[in-house]
Amino acid sequence: MAYFLIALANRNNLELCLQHNLAGFTNNASGLWTFTEIQEGDFISFLYGARIFNLYRVEKKKAFKNSDKMGPWEKLTLRSKKAYTFPFRLFLTPIRKLEESIARSEFAYVAENLLLRGGYRKTHFQADQTTLQAVSQMGELWRGSCSTYDHGDQEEFLPRFVIQGRSSPPERSLLNELILQSLVRQWLSDTRNLQSLFSTCGFSRLSPQEFEVLGEKALSTGHVDVLIKDIAPCGYSRKMVVEMKRGRAQKKDVDQLHGYLEEIGEEALGGILIAREFPKNIFSHRSAS
Repeated sequence: MAYFLIALANRNNLELCLQHNLAGFTNNASGLWTFTEIQEGDFISFLYGARIFNLYRVEKKKAFKNSDKMGPWEKLTLRSKKAYTFPFRLFLTPIRKLEESIARSEFAYVAENLLLRGGYRKTHFQADQTTLQAVSQMGELWRGSCSTYDHGDQEEFLPRFVIQGRSSPPERSLLNELILQSLVRQWLSDTRNLQSLFSTCGFSRLSPQEFEVLGEKALSTGHVDVLIKDIAPCGYSRKMVVEMKRGRAQKKDVDQLHGYLEEIGEEALGGILIAREFPKNIFSHRSAS
């Protein structure tokens, strides 16, 4: 069960999302990444104009063919003059009604990511469980109607990924590092898999129930692919970072990982580098973590 803030491009799109209890993502790599990240049962809020809107639970997620013929959103045209449609959709159940400034201290985890990134520049941001607990006490319980948008008998598809070869997005796309990050994060979110990771890394005494697995985390030295951290820090906050490379690992990747560990400091348990292939001497210039 994860919690995400979904960034909206304009006020009109926000109003349509609120009206229909629906979220949609474009037919490009960013849209597919967001659709892959967010699962049924997760929680989301909308982010627009530095304000957070409502709390929803994701009931269903569907990808539709011929989305250029579907509403409720109009095609999104960017500076490149390329138009995007919204084939990837989340069907939402409203839980709480709220409108809050992201400047509130309760949103510090996400606000820090925004600040270090210099703005939105992403379709979504994953928040931690502390943020979800805070939002679950804001505003008021939803008491309004739960209208949904009628998609009729529109044909659906299941996104597929290829490591190499021919792709035909959005139905058949290359497995890039962002998608890989999402899949690894979801796999590690299973406590059995996280326990296996801890045991492999020599931390068998750690309880996976005490940790949460988060997607991209911005640091001053870069963006950690996956962050494993204490759900409820008490006196200290233990962290483990995971970096992923779809191809062959390089020396600069090891240096990057060590940079993250140095920035986190004494609370870092260690770092993990995942890649398809490792040169024999990649760790020779420093001791591996």
